[in-house]
Amino acid sequence: MKLISWNVNGIRACVGKGFLEYFHEADADIFCIQESKMQAGQLELELEGYHQYWNYAKKKGYSGTAVFTKKEPLSVAYGMGIEEHDNEGRVITLEFADFYLITVYTPNSQSELARLDYRMQWEDAFLSYLKKLAEKKPVIVCGDMNVAHKEIDLKNPKTNRKNAGFTDEERAKFTQLLEHGFIDTFRYFYPNQEGIYSWWSYRFQARAKNAGWRIDYFVVSECLKDRLVDAQIHTQVLGSDHCPVSLEIAI
Repeated sequence: MKLISWNVNGIRACVGKGFLEYFHEADADIFCIQESKMQAGQLELELEGYHQYWNYAKKKGYSGTAVFTKKEPLSVAYGMGIEEHDNEGRVITLEFADFYLITVYTPNSQSELARLDYRMQWEDAFLSYLKKLAEKKPVIVCGDMNVAHKEIDLKNPKTNRKNAGFTDEERAKFTQLLEHGFIDTFRYFYPNQEGIYSWWSYRFQARAKNAGWRIDYFVVSECLKDRLVDAQIHTQVLGSDHCPVSLEIAI
């Protein structure tokens, strides 16, 4: 099974930059997007052979997620069932016979860490949500998790130490996630790989200089470890300030 996740930074803009060509070429079994930045009815995607599930933020032109899947899920849930966390369209959960698939767009802590306290509350709620699901069947989580976990995961760790996405607090929450029985699939296959990132600022020619961050992930329940085939970051794919990440798994 091939799964892809991509923060498209506005699906309408990304469609104008080749999204559909990449989507069809990739031919994923499940394709997840984050930061769709749209409301219902603003775009109709013709994706033959796929079931579509969208979660929109109440705020216009902000956040939002979607999942496109060839196989129809047993059930679909939007959000975590917690009102204070479910207004921004950040989580979709698909239940299949053998696993749960969750796509997530984790809140950014923002400049001067204005939203760090909220981010910490979100992280605790999301981990609790995943743990409850994992009690029933294995979990696959993908999306923009807005944290570079280790120094190897961004180009300039020293100068970003206290910036959103690389604070000690955010990194500790990701460590906690892994300690609760989850695997960062890219690092599982490539523990020492440097210089591979999934997001680059639009400023300072960051992408041309590969001054990036690895903040997009596939994280899976540890019990799926023996089923993992490969995890990739598709740095050559343009159309957003993020690039797609993928997972191949025998499930």
